[in-house]
Amino acid sequence: MLRISIQTILRGALMAGGIGIFLAASPLEVAAQDRTPMRIAVEGAFPPFNYLDANNKLQGFDIDIANALCEVGKFECQFIIEKWDDIIPNLVADKYDVIISSMSMSLERRQKVAFTEKYYNSPSVFIVRKDSSINDISPAALSDKKLGVTSSTAQESFANHLYPEMKKTVFRSSPELYKGLADGSVDIILEDKLAIYDWIANTKAGNCCEFKGPDLVDVTYFGEGAGIALRLDDKERLTRLDEALKSIKADGTYDMINAKYFPFSIQ
Repeated sequence: MLRISIQTILRGALMAGGIGIFLAASPLEVAAQDRTPMRIAVEGAFPPFNYLDANNKLQGFDIDIANALCEVGKFECQFIIEKWDDIIPNLVADKYDVIISSMSMSLERRQKVAFTEKYYNSPSVFIVRKDSSINDISPAALSDKKLGVTSSTAQESFANHLYPEMKKTVFRSSPELYKGLADGSVDIILEDKLAIYDWIANTKAGNCCEFKGPDLVDVTYFGEGAGIALRLDDKERLTRLDEALKSIKADGTYDMINAKYFPFSIQ
């Protein structure tokens, strides 16, 4: 059966009579029109911050924060999964508008993109297998060890500059990095502490391993926490995102998201 809406009939009748009218949009249509489109890039391979679940749906702390910011900031948001190596070049090339993917605000990155205020802070840390003989994590003590890092990360840059003598294996993603440590492909890895926390604390595979040495908080390489990256000239959007971030921290939304993933504050 052909279904024709009353609105369609009225529109046709009025236009046929030489009269034009504008039919009122629904509240949902008005709300969508009031929102600013925003394309959000995420890696989708950095649990518990951003990852694909069993149904191939994006989940994680970054995703929840992004959705909260889109709601408060009145953005109509679309998520785009991007390879980490390409994520900044393609932001600059206008293939999306922001990166909300646990990106540390290093001095090197600040030369290429703008950042909002930080939305969380996490140190980096070395991790070894529990049966490892490694106790000293100084460059001299680790010079004959195999180090694992993830490609195009602050940890890779830190290791290349401060641990130049070490043999390094560069993995494409954090899950691959963790597997490399667990199966003995590398002796030690360097990773964001919050990113690997869930793997060590809550998975059978991660029970093999433990943190080694103090937290690393070098601002030159790791920046001043994770921020949302934008193109350098996108000042209006940056201001709106900073305002939205302040709002979700003030009204308790941020704390609720924080508690979903960590038993402690990561602000």
